[in-house]
Amino acid sequence: MIQSTKDGFAQQQGTSPGTDAHIATTGEKDVLVVQGLTVDLPQRDSMTRLVDDVSFRMHRTEKVALVGESGSGKSVTARALMRLNPKLKLQGRVVIDGIDVLALPERKLSSVRGRRVGMAFQDAFTSLDPIMPVGEQLMEALIVQGVRRAQARERAVNLLTELGVTNAEGRMKAYVHEFSGGMRQRVVLAMALICEPKLLIADEPTTALDVRIAQQVLDVLEDAAARRELAVLLITHDMGVVASFAERVLVMYSGRIVEDANAESLFERPLHPYTEGLLGAVPRVDHSVARLVAVPGLPVPPSERPDGCAFHPRCAFATEVCRATVPPLRTFGLRRVACHHAEERGASNAV
Repeated sequence: MIQSTKDGFAQQQGTSPGTDAHIATTGEKDVLVVQGLTVDLPQRDSMTRLVDDVSFRMHRTEKVALVGESGSGKSVTARALMRLNPKLKLQGRVVIDGIDVLALPERKLSSVRGRRVGMAFQDAFTSLDPIMPVGEQLMEALIVQGVRRAQARERAVNLLTELGVTNAEGRMKAYVHEFSGGMRQRVVLAMALICEPKLLIADEPTTALDVRIAQQVLDVLEDAAARRELAVLLITHDMGVVASFAERVLVMYSGRIVEDANAESLFERPLHPYTEGLLGAVPRVDHSVARLVAVPGLPVPPSERPDGCAFHPRCAFATEVCRATVPPLRTFGLRRVACHHAEERGASNAV
């Protein structure tokens, strides 16, 4: 018998945990299905694999965080979902709201970008045109789709108001340098939401914001998503942001997903050594610790990814099998873990 887990991944009853090699079907509740996604960077005499065999799915209205250190492949993965970099070679399957994005010809990508998936980029200042009023930038996304100018303006003003921009009517004429950091981020969110997508990708939306403003931006994002029954993929390295926003967490290291779990259970009991290291390096309000411990070593560049588990040079639990063989992403209860020693670390009882 096949049983569907809470996270939507099939697992066979009565057998040992199996390998999730594929996510084969797209359910009615799925807004995003990623299957075997690889991203390669062509170079003069070789190819560098930036993202390696990534598979996951998101349900409608689900809030998922994709986390990892800088260089782990988070933003590359997010941009690959929208095919934003034509220089990269993509393989696998990406289905957004029923459309196979990687199979679309270039000229038809506009039917997905903005309409089905919107993206709020990391640097709000450079994401906006410095010589065009922000109102014109918001309206442009609608006008190119045939919306009349008056209607586009009304929708832009209403959206800015909803996202907490004061005097939205007057601010339509302002330029990006006239906004504070928090207000710029709200404008970037407005640009991602203006075409009413089903999925929003938010790439480090709280970067360079102080804690209070960052929380305000997250609250605005959460409220906007709830109003629209919108799925949100949040890209971040900040575990505090993850704890306050996400329902589910995908942990990425060196272009591979190493743990996929419900946020509450992941914070309570991380199973992958890398996840454990990330949580051990940040202060917790729900646990008292004698001292914070940084993950040893440095992240592995994609061009220098070692054989076997990419994390093994930094892992205190590494053995010979870790150095020789890439661990598959296996299902244990309600989570997936890519670690040869997951069962020893208690994954068989994971919930």
